[in-house]
Amino acid sequence: MALSRDEREQFLAEPHVAALSVDAGAKGDRAPLTVPIWYQYTPGGEVWILTGRDSRKAELIAAAQRFTLMVDRLAPSIRYVSVEGPVTAVEPATREQLTELAGRYLPAEKVAGYVDFAWRNHGVQVVVRMRPQRWLGTDIGTL
Repeated sequence: MALSRDEREQFLAEPHVAALSVDAGAKGDRAPLTVPIWYQYTPGGEVWILTGRDSRKAELIAAAQRFTLMVDRLAPSIRYVSVEGPVTAVEPATREQLTELAGRYLPAEKVAGYVDFAWRNHGVQVVVRMRPQRWLGTDIGTL
């Protein structure tokens, strides 16, 4: 059954690990890059991700100027939401943004240690913002 706009937005706002897909180029010798990623979303707003400034993912997003996120779950029912749209901003990441994102996915007692490690060891990070433009969402219930 198709999800309503509110259901899609609420589901995307939950802390799922997303599959990010972005065009890998026009050569035709590569499929789109698809990788797991943490993200942040508030209903009615933009989606944002945090990634290495010099990563392949960041380079492909800069070239394509758009990407797709897909999140799913298997229980209590089989549900997914996919959202695609244009990049609206790329900006240097802050420690506060890293803390916000880590806090969405990690137990509270693990956030500070992870943030310290990531800030020191993951290199320069950027926040990439995307305006949701096209949505797909379905809940097929339990099988």
